Amino acid sequence: MTSAEASAVLLARRAKLDQLVERGIAPFAYRYERTHDARRAVAALGDGPSDAAGPEVRVAGRLVAWRAHGKTAFAHLADASGRLQLYFRRDELGEERFAALDLLDLGDVIGADGPLFRTKTGEVTVRVRSFELLAKSLRPLPFGKEEVVDGRTVMHSGFADAEQRSRQRYADLAVHSDVRELFVARSRMVSAIRRFLDARDFIEVETPVLQPLYGGATARPFVTKHEALDMPLYLRIADELYLKRLIVGGLERVYEIGHDFRNEGIDRTHNPEFTMLEFYQAYADYRDMMGVVEALLVAAADAVRSDASLAERVPVFQPPFPRVEWVPALNHALGSDALSLDLAALRSAAERVGIEHVASLSRPKILDEMFQALVEAQLEAPTFVIDYPRELSPLAKPKRGDPRLTERFELFAHGKEMANAFSELNDPIDQRARFEAQAALRAAGDREASGVDEDYLRAMEYGMPPTGGVGIGIDRLFMYLSGTAHIRDVILFPTMRPE
Repeated sequence: MTSAEASAVLLARRAKLDQLVERGIAPFAYRYERTHDARRAVAALGDGPSDAAGPEVRVAGRLVAWRAHGKTAFAHLADASGRLQLYFRRDELGEERFAALDLLDLGDVIGADGPLFRTKTGEVTVRVRSFELLAKSLRPLPFGKEEVVDGRTVMHSGFADAEQRSRQRYADLAVHSDVRELFVARSRMVSAIRRFLDARDFIEVETPVLQPLYGGATARPFVTKHEALDMPLYLRIADELYLKRLIVGGLERVYEIGHDFRNEGIDRTHNPEFTMLEFYQAYADYRDMMGVVEALLVAAADAVRSDASLAERVPVFQPPFPRVEWVPALNHALGSDALSLDLAALRSAAERVGIEHVASLSRPKILDEMFQALVEAQLEAPTFVIDYPRELSPLAKPKRGDPRLTERFELFAHGKEMANAFSELNDPIDQRARFEAQAALRAAGDREASGVDEDYLRAMEYGMPPTGGVGIGIDRLFMYLSGTAHIRDVILFPTMRPE
């Protein structure tokens, strides 16, 4: 459709709006009392013969199809539960009300009441006795076309541009029932995770999004300013340090599902604003948390699988998942002992395997990039990578028997991180030294390194029990479970460039 054609359509709809007002028909209603949604209306008729009188219903939704035949008209009305056919007759509605149908458009929201019946083709239909316009659509939705192929109705989308669908999610949802089903399944998954943790005596809490210091991960933050206090604040990059303060305070099992923010690029698996689950359990270590994560993923997968449209995509988990040690895996892929290399040799090795801009990367960052390229990308089935180097894990306890390493695991599937977990560091002296090392990296130009959080250190000095902690990206988990290729397709309103 050209811009001139689009303008003409918009003007035509505005003209219909004016005519409705002139006829005394309110174009934007306050409420409508409906008795059935589309699914319940279809169920209410049952399996009776086509000439059987059905129950009276009051339904409401959006007009998504229209066929006029002189003195009669058929339409399809869509709501959150599905679609239902409407049948309008001039002798039933009267001349004036039937003529008002000419002022309706696809996309209008209407309410209709009347008895149900079954057409000769077997479709459950409302014989409309009266209808109300509830919201006039002043802009046409990009509905696709329907055709019947081998007895099945096939939809051809009129809204195929992926960027525009993400930018105008409201229109995407309105015209694609499968997109609505996808986000309902995501909601069910999150609810299942909450039930899983609640049943294990975790309590859900809320921690600050605006923080005077950022920490709990290595990432570049978003910076803002509180005018009244005249101080900089950061959008949180992780929930970790506040949740562990609560462990110190005696809340022994806590979790939070909330938004974190990282000032980073946008690609297939990264969005600057994303949903994170973090949970912490006192008196547990990272091996305990592996079992919790395995069971949680089974529960999450079952919730997504309950949606019939997604069931075949959802992988079947078979715990226990394989364990792979970080250092031997990288050394095998690299062909040398990565941790023994000095910085110059490490940079040279990184360049050989295709890591870019190595001169500007810190030693921990180079190790992380090399592992991602050589090992992570090869992990298809759910796999725990365990025992990370100390320099990559500033918040994890040293590994028992090998202080060069930490008691940390990450869960990978399809080459992407699904979960990150530690035996949490609870020694405030060791924690201070690691914070200071991070601060030195930050001073040297590493914009993802954090600083020294004195308040968190003070909390630790009161005594933090041994604790296991886990972080799981909700968006990536749902991508994996639903077989979705791009993170923007599982976020209702992803971050986009300005139009």
